[in-house]
Amino acid sequence: MTRGKLSIIACESGRSFAKKVVNEIIKKKGEVKFISSDEVKFANSERKTVIKESIRGSDICIIQDVENSVNGCSVDENLRALKTTIDAAYRSDANYITAVIPVFPYARQDKQEGREGITAAAVAREIEDVNTDHVITLDVHNEAIAGFFRKSKFENLHASKNIIDYIIENEKMFDLKNLVVMSPDVGGARRAKHYAKKLRTSLVFAYKDRKYNTPNSVGDIQIVGEVKGKNILIVDDMIDTAGTLIEVVNAVKKNGAERVYVACSLALFNGPAIERITKSYEKGYLTAVIGTDAVYHGEDFQKKNPWYKEVSVASYFAEVIILLNQHKSISKLLE
Repeated sequence: MTRGKLSIIACESGRSFAKKVVNEIIKKKGEVKFISSDEVKFANSERKTVIKESIRGSDICIIQDVENSVNGCSVDENLRALKTTIDAAYRSDANYITAVIPVFPYARQDKQEGREGITAAAVAREIEDVNTDHVITLDVHNEAIAGFFRKSKFENLHASKNIIDYIIENEKMFDLKNLVVMSPDVGGARRAKHYAKKLRTSLVFAYKDRKYNTPNSVGDIQIVGEVKGKNILIVDDMIDTAGTLIEVVNAVKKNGAERVYVACSLALFNGPAIERITKSYEKGYLTAVIGTDAVYHGEDFQKKNPWYKEVSVASYFAEVIILLNQHKSISKLLE
């Protein structure tokens, strides 16, 4: 029993990741069809998606990288492209529709402060209201976002296993015997504890005094734990503008740390992020940033930025998609 013939539709910004996922499904001897589609852009900025072959009765996975800005599209434009594709699949009589969104849009707007909306909830309703049956994402900023969906099922995958495997495979580079895992803030303590347990290392924390009147900025950084003479692995869910990250890197270096690595699931690299990281790397403060291919930065990104090491999560997504298509448990893949 399956949910129908497994088929993949790639939104334009999600095409790179979608091709990797399809290849991984084929490697795992899964049956999958890559569906041809076009995104049409009108002069007034409106969009529509045209599915170019029959998908009636199929189990459709629509893959979109909303943070892919290489083609000049914003998060909002990529989100709109996703919704038009979902609607097109629904009206083409797909049996089951899954939106695969490695970076969940507006995930950091998950609570209300003053006279503002909870935009993550509004986005969840938008995705759900175009008849999405299932949503798959990666290390969502707040797992409570699952509760914003009224009908659609929600799966939050974790990149930690792929990143930890990469670190273990490159044990000499990281010098695991001298490695300490760090959470850059109190909110990431659970994630850092998981890394420390799997890598069998000790754990330290950074406490940051955030400037709430200025977005993406922090005040003083306090280190809780011993970092002198140690290699530090800072683990986080995402890197946005890298302002907080560089402040934490500076703080651990001032406290006597040797090499400093950063691991994150979602390497967004917005605004001055690349410039900030490059300067820190050239100063000898930051040794490397390990990210995933959940966000596309272009074919030459790693060559242009030697500090960046990319770990693929395509095989992980492929395995989840295969199991869901077959109505099988994915619980072991969420640990």
